[in-house]
Amino acid sequence: MCGRFVITSPPAALRQAFGYVEQPNFPSRYNIAPTQPVPVVILENGGRHFRLMRWGLIPAWAKDPRKISLMFNARSETVQYRPAFKNAIKRRRCLIPADGYYEWQDAGGRRRPYFIYRRDGRAIGLAALAETWMGPNGEEMDSVAIVTAPASADLAVLHHRVPVTISPDDFERWLDCRANDVETAMPLLSGPREGEFTWHQVSARVNRAADDDAQLILPITEEERLAEEAQKPERKAARKPTPAASDDGQGSLF
Repeated sequence: MCGRFVITSPPAALRQAFGYVEQPNFPSRYNIAPTQPVPVVILENGGRHFRLMRWGLIPAWAKDPRKISLMFNARSETVQYRPAFKNAIKRRRCLIPADGYYEWQDAGGRRRPYFIYRRDGRAIGLAALAETWMGPNGEEMDSVAIVTAPASADLAVLHHRVPVTISPDDFERWLDCRANDVETAMPLLSGPREGEFTWHQVSARVNRAADDDAQLILPITEEERLAEEAQKPERKAARKPTPAASDDGQGSLF
């Protein structure tokens, strides 16, 4: 799955890499979380454009967004059939620029965060699906979900699923929904090849979405790791399970 990601490349570099016409100026982000606005690249009127959308897709047919589960991921295996995504995969495929993402590994009863990024250091284009929700009073909200796929053997040691990354050579194939139907686009929905990405453990400070600074992506030192492991794990209040609790934000209810 993908529940946090990072954008560190300069805006001009991302504009060149993704080819959108706008010239947005935005700061580096080191801990982007669901429900926050995220940069999205779409194909519209024959050109690529930069948009900001809410991370967490709201289906167009939803009557009340507050009453649906938070769908920040979409499983590649079922994206063609789930009502929340089946129209978006046909007509509203898009990309989210990123420089890496975080994943948490369960180890010894403690969830340890890791920063995952391309081995060559290049920015990545996350496969995503967009939707526009229109409310009863005419309000509109653009939202997006990141597509995930089964992990390769190396990344599977951290988590069994990974965000789908689209190669620059395939950007047009993914974005152009008119020229490329679903059957043409679906073969792109696979995880990175083995060895394409690397990772290192980072500080547990990344657990707090409010923390957003360059120190978060640095490898954790042995001193910091021991200090964190010495801390008593926080006890969480028990809560009643919900249908969404078992789908890891993948939208399995839909």
